[in-house]
Amino acid sequence: MATLARILDEHSREGELWAPLEGKQLRCLACGHRCTVAEGRRGVCQVRFNRDGRLHVPWGYVAGLHSDPIEKKPFFHVLPGSAALSFGMLGCNLHCPFCQNWVSSQALRDPAAGSSIHPIEPEQMVRLAVESGAAAVVSTYNEPLITAEWAVEVFRAAHQAGLLTGFVSNGFATPEVLDYLRPHLDLFKVDLKSFDEEHYRRLGGRLEPVLDSIRRIHALGLWLEVVTLVVPGFNDSDEELARIAGFLAGISPDIPWHVTAFHADYRMLEPPATPPSALARAAAIGRREGLRFVYAGNLPARMDHLEDTLCPGCGSELVVRAGYRILRNRLTAGGCCPKCGTTIPGRWSCVRPS
Repeated sequence: MATLARILDEHSREGELWAPLEGKQLRCLACGHRCTVAEGRRGVCQVRFNRDGRLHVPWGYVAGLHSDPIEKKPFFHVLPGSAALSFGMLGCNLHCPFCQNWVSSQALRDPAAGSSIHPIEPEQMVRLAVESGAAAVVSTYNEPLITAEWAVEVFRAAHQAGLLTGFVSNGFATPEVLDYLRPHLDLFKVDLKSFDEEHYRRLGGRLEPVLDSIRRIHALGLWLEVVTLVVPGFNDSDEELARIAGFLAGISPDIPWHVTAFHADYRMLEPPATPPSALARAAAIGRREGLRFVYAGNLPARMDHLEDTLCPGCGSELVVRAGYRILRNRLTAGGCCPKCGTTIPGRWSCVRPS
């Protein structure tokens, strides 16, 4: 019986994000690990591997494919109420003990995941998106940076069909992969998990490459939203939340920041679930640090107006939400407040900016 790794190796082809080194070694450029991969070996992610001195990467399958509200990604400043065809592959460059998608992300590290794959072509995926009425195609569930070449192939077809494209990522990227993605990508959600280097090392990464990526994503003109899962005892101190919010506000006060509730999952079963009061506190810190759009998530209908988009000019309710449902959308077609005319940053149409 073929192992999962062997099955995935059969669904691969030579990648583009790598550089040759001496002998048959190579450097992978898809994420912040910048793995040196010897012939016959795999990178940290376990899905990018060296075959005869050439890097092979995942191709031609999905492990998850669903039509979701775009608010679930979450993108709150992108076509409110629209659907996103969400697809994922397998593998991750981190190993977070609180991962809520561990069946996909940790499939090659944890036999308990029991994951399977389904072969598919980009055109099939885009056809499903169009038939379902989706406005966007989004790479999510596992870490999309490590499957960037396949995502680009899908996104080319999606753009030809007039759809937006997006990444839901941990942001542990490189300048090379972000520049590679830029012509084919519209939306980028980053999970900024902490502002502490030691915390990131416990998750298998480093903080600075994530911060560099957030700066670069914004500078490249991609629509950026940032999420921090507020985990009691891990990253929920006032000081750490203020450092996260201050960093984002220093790039742009218009970056939406989502502070979301933790619940016990995978290998982190001890901390209690994040209470509404902790999210309200985090949101207040975000506003105090200068962010204009701070949202509280994972506790639908329990956070008052912290799920809603309010006009920073006059305070009017613009988009009223209950979880992933849009109750009211008063934005004009151009993304402005109908009362005072303030422009709300975001992507309010499928037309790509030039």
